[in-house]
Amino acid sequence: MNLKAQLESVMRQAVESCEAAGVNLLVEKDGEEICYCETGMADVEKQKPMRRDTILRLYSQTKPVTAAAVMILMERGVIDLCQPVSDFLPAYGQLKVWENGSLRPAQTQLRVFDLLKMTSGLLYPDMQTDAGRHSMAVFLEMDRRLFTDHAMTTREVADALAGGGLAFEPGSSWQYGTSADVLGAVVEAASGMSFAAFLKKELFDPLGMKDTAFWVPAGKQDRLASVYETVTEPDGTRGLQLYTGNHLAIRNDMKEEPAFASGGAGLASTLDDYMKFARMLMNGGAAPDVAAACARILRPATVRYMTTGELTDVQQQGFDRWQNLEGFSYGSLMRVCKNPSRPGFAARKGEYGWEGWLGAYFANFPEERLTILMGTQKRDAGTFALTRKLRNIILTSLA
Repeated sequence: MNLKAQLESVMRQAVESCEAAGVNLLVEKDGEEICYCETGMADVEKQKPMRRDTILRLYSQTKPVTAAAVMILMERGVIDLCQPVSDFLPAYGQLKVWENGSLRPAQTQLRVFDLLKMTSGLLYPDMQTDAGRHSMAVFLEMDRRLFTDHAMTTREVADALAGGGLAFEPGSSWQYGTSADVLGAVVEAASGMSFAAFLKKELFDPLGMKDTAFWVPAGKQDRLASVYETVTEPDGTRGLQLYTGNHLAIRNDMKEEPAFASGGAGLASTLDDYMKFARMLMNGGAAPDVAAACARILRPATVRYMTTGELTDVQQQGFDRWQNLEGFSYGSLMRVCKNPSRPGFAARKGEYGWEGWLGAYFANFPEERLTILMGTQKRDAGTFALTRKLRNIILTSLA
């Protein structure tokens, strides 16, 4: 069985067993497309199949794009990654840290590179920690105002997150959280542009990413995939049902340009569009634009810095507790493989990328000149079994 047939077989099995409603996959090596596969439905109710131009909510696969925006400003001398975040966002000038159930003044300034490394102490909403409960309150307020004419803006969200205390001293540990959303506000303050406008001008337009944005206009809504979640039927069998909820203050329908451009989770895109971004990184910051000219987004040295991040030993302990990424470290809002013998799946030293809450997945393998992109829209998918199965087939076949 050839590679494409094997991948399609595994994808069909996943759809038939209700692991996903629809899936697509794009693989490129040495700048050439190796295969594209699709199966299942982008919209079950309307019987719309998954297609190559299906628009997907990226959720956390937005984060590498946000990191690239920061790197652009670093190259230009507009941002020093060692600068205190308070230089751009004054609300971060008097931060406090939770310790033994009470707040104390932070001893260390929060710096821009702490946001890039998720060593900031800013958390996503949870009910188990004081910092997480404050984040929960901010996101509840965002949800309350989401469909009003005074929805919270990117800057308002960042400022509100500053007021609830950090989970730990900046730089002293690692925990996944809202750092990338704050970086969106940093980019706004540093560039004098809205975060959405900056990404369009500096990344999306030069790379020809015409279907990538923080919303999906009316003319493209028919290409936006629906979201599904797993349910257990009365007879014990597993099925899928439509999910229409909003998550992390991002509208599920994506019908209007949001006031809050989430640097951590807000973008929608297609596999072909995101491949242009992945290819730019693979090519050391340069990629062909729609006119076949060379679009230089970043310098090669900047891309090397961005894609080879590593945590300190103490920070790594926090990362190792988080999920099944043994052998990986973290930097510039992406996982980076340091020891490919440790993960429970085929891996390569130096690979980097990230994934999204609904199952969108990105991995670049620089030594092999290989890129894997997968798209699906299933609640709480992240990196799930299907992702690992497809990776294993590709890496054992090509790399």
